Amino acid sequence: MALSDSVTTCLSPPVRYVICKLGYEKKDTYDISNILSENGEVCWQAVTDHVCYLESDQSVDYIKSIRSLGPVCESVNLHFKSLTKDQFVVQYALWFHWTNYTELFIEIFDVLRYSQTTEVALGLMKLTSCLERALGDVYLLIGRDCPFLLRDLIASEQLALVFGQAVMNVLKVFIGSPSGLNLRNVLWHGFASPQEIPAKYCAMLLFLTAGLGQLLQIYLLQTKFILVHRPYVIFSSLEELEVFPDLNNEALSVAEELVKLSSFVLKTMLPFWMAALTAFKQSRYADCVILLLPQLEVGLRLLFTTTNKCPNRMLTAESSALYTTFDEMLARNLDNEEVNQLPAVLEEPAMEFLWDFLNHQEGPRIRDRLSHGEIDLKAFPKEVANQIVAFAITLLCRFSDEDMFAFKEHLVIKPLMNCASCYRSRFHPISQLKKQVLECMKSIHLWPELPAVPEEYIGTMKGLEGNSEASTLILMISEIISQLQQYMPQNCYSSDDPVNSVLTERLLAEVCAMHVCTLYSPRPVLEILVVLRKISTQCHQVSKQVIASTELRYKQWMNKTLRSRQRHNYLRMLNSIKLLSPMLRLILVLITLELVNIHLVSKKNPFDYQQYLKFLKSILQYTENLVTYTSPEKNKWDETMELTNKALIKIRKISDRKLMLMLLAT
Repeated sequence: MALSDSVTTCLSPPVRYVICKLGYEKKDTYDISNILSENGEVCWQAVTDHVCYLESDQSVDYIKSIRSLGPVCESVNLHFKSLTKDQFVVQYALWFHWTNYTELFIEIFDVLRYSQTTEVALGLMKLTSCLERALGDVYLLIGRDCPFLLRDLIASEQLALVFGQAVMNVLKVFIGSPSGLNLRNVLWHGFASPQEIPAKYCAMLLFLTAGLGQLLQIYLLQTKFILVHRPYVIFSSLEELEVFPDLNNEALSVAEELVKLSSFVLKTMLPFWMAALTAFKQSRYADCVILLLPQLEVGLRLLFTTTNKCPNRMLTAESSALYTTFDEMLARNLDNEEVNQLPAVLEEPAMEFLWDFLNHQEGPRIRDRLSHGEIDLKAFPKEVANQIVAFAITLLCRFSDEDMFAFKEHLVIKPLMNCASCYRSRFHPISQLKKQVLECMKSIHLWPELPAVPEEYIGTMKGLEGNSEASTLILMISEIISQLQQYMPQNCYSSDDPVNSVLTERLLAEVCAMHVCTLYSPRPVLEILVVLRKISTQCHQVSKQVIASTELRYKQWMNKTLRSRQRHNYLRMLNSIKLLSPMLRLILVLITLELVNIHLVSKKNPFDYQQYLKFLKSILQYTENLVTYTSPEKNKWDETMELTNKALIKIRKISDRKLMLMLLAT
């Protein structure tokens, strides 16, 4: 029997007792009129009276509070079931406006009337993420820097000031503490199966959200504050996220078969998988991903606990211990410092995908952003959902006790397996630097196309006759290139004109295509990357400024609106550009050659490392000064020559001292 068949719950016995049984122990029936006034206002005092406190330190006694609140939740649930949708909208819709997503709460009311377990769990996940976002907006009325964790947000003084401490303690019981019901975390981390979440808790949170809206209205009237909603995160470059081909209905039908067979899926969680695939078919992309991410976490947790031989970590931990979440599973080491075996089992491409989509700061960080309410659920992009579902399908295929050969070779599945097996990180700083360098090179390649005044003018201007300084500098650049050529792909240049045949887009593309390991980069590597990326950013800024200034000055020249001094300056600029172009291209080639050898930085002794870092920072300083001198305000073109001369001397010196990483590679 597969392990996935033998796991019947992911809730540890104490957590399961708290969520599934504790709130049913008191059999009292509780009259809704005790907590809801005739004009539809929540009587908070009657709700907060059910929160019990420990005698020792007056902190919330979660066990007693959940037991006491159980019948209240039941009463609220029955009350909602007695209303028609129109009655609910008339009585409550207004009180959900503060969440910036009224229709979600009306949709959850609908779900509660038919209480299908999977839909209730999905509703709760959406409700908690939306509620968290709205509470964060309220926090920012009086606080700065909204806490990242819901637990810290609910425990904050700022929200206690707006809603009252007793009210915040009620929220703590439901979603704000690992000692309480902790509904949000238990669902978002994939510990609860659909049938383990009582619908009455979803009803109660719906009710409490309306009550918070009423309290907030009173607070806003008293303080004259205006609640501002933070804008949602928008996925700007969707094409970067496109890894897998579009899934068609045939692929989704195969996926439904796979879900039933794969040992990656816990049988108790099967309804979540089926609901996720159905949501994708119905173009409900946010719902699909919200349902699927916790299931990926469960499946990976099963693999993690099996490969690391720690089956106890499959269950939710008690409040005193850590849950096993994506963070632990994707880490290099276990908490006892032993090496985590999961990365070796998943292999690098799958690890890269997970880090890219979930963890890297510049990646989409989908789970974080969805669970904290930062994404507009109404406009969730199909492209993102497509990637998550396709990746999930490849895991279903790879990790199974059955012989999956027929599935892996299936016409619609094989392309997915191929894409998954050759995935490379797109959002690690190493990948981002490659992208930056290529974009910057593209920009510099536009320079020769820029409009310029005829050559004869340059000779006739006083003080600009011939430029021996520039030729000396070009000569230095050529010398440096000839030293570096042995570290470059051999097919990318000719020896007659090193400057223009080596410092090309083709060479950079070739070097950037080389694989550099990104998983678990050590600190020195990340430190160097930060400096290299800053250098690249400054080079790009210089290029943008040169393009803008050249176009503007040429236009003014042709329109005869330049004064004599400005004409001189313009011609100086055209002269300097001839040198700046090879210089910036040289820096980009240097950065890229260093990047492909970046892991060698760990071999440097501390003294050499500091010298190397100092050198890179001096190049950064050079590019920052260039940005200043080439800005429209400064326009100091002669000075750029001087700066360039000093920078080239430094590069030559470092190259002679063999401090560069590419030199270590041999």
